[in-house]
Amino acid sequence: MNFALYKTMMKSNIKGFSSFGFGSAMYVALMTALYPMIADNAAEINKLMDVFPDALKQVIGVESLSSYGGFISAEYFGLFFPIILGIFSVMTASQLLAKLVDHRSMAYLLSTKVSRAQIAFTQAVVLVNGLILIVLLTFIGGVLAGKFLLDEQYSIGLKTFFEMNLVGFLLFFAVGGYSFLISSLCNDEKLALGIAGGFTFVLYGLDMIGKLTTDFEWLRNLTPFSLFEPSLISSGEANVLLSSLVLFGIGLVTYLGAGVVFKHRNLPL
Repeated sequence: MNFALYKTMMKSNIKGFSSFGFGSAMYVALMTALYPMIADNAAEINKLMDVFPDALKQVIGVESLSSYGGFISAEYFGLFFPIILGIFSVMTASQLLAKLVDHRSMAYLLSTKVSRAQIAFTQAVVLVNGLILIVLLTFIGGVLAGKFLLDEQYSIGLKTFFEMNLVGFLLFFAVGGYSFLISSLCNDEKLALGIAGGFTFVLYGLDMIGKLTTDFEWLRNLTPFSLFEPSLISSGEANVLLSSLVLFGIGLVTYLGAGVVFKHRNLPL
């Protein structure tokens, strides 16, 4: 790892990282502030939801809004969280390697005697630190919002909320890993962004299709998104340890693969 490069990249990206993080935290706080009103009308809302097919309720990740955990897992962690973190992971991974090659900045870096392995490792650390910051701010925002905006009867357990954020982080640790691998293979930032974004969209779509019908449920085995089920985490039915280990393994292998590929490939310098 090269600390001078790390400081430079963090300094240039910290505003973007913070914007994603504070935006995520504010959205969680907004959803939390709305929940007491939802809870007061939970019976009527649940009756309305009974009209929807079970498959649709599974897709959005909620079967009942009678608990804050069920509400926040569906309204934020099941919908907006994957979108926000997916955009961040794909976009940032494409910028951290492919953009440097595309804009000819890589030649300058290598001329300073920084090795390719150091560059790849440092940029991977920057990406992971960005993810940590966003999820940490989301977690803190949710905890504080729950403390000040919810009655004790509605609050979610700290352990459960932590697990929801942890598995969410590890999912996008994996998404960031394969996006970083794609970035290490590309000389064009837009190409890397398009491939990683398209691949992520396909994986997310496979998870949605698998939730809609049992005939295609096997498709969920092909995508890491199936390992992040916030509604099951909220209800205590998810295997958090297994999901965490698999997602961490996917991320670790793809980050290491990106380093190896980037070290040995020909670069248009």
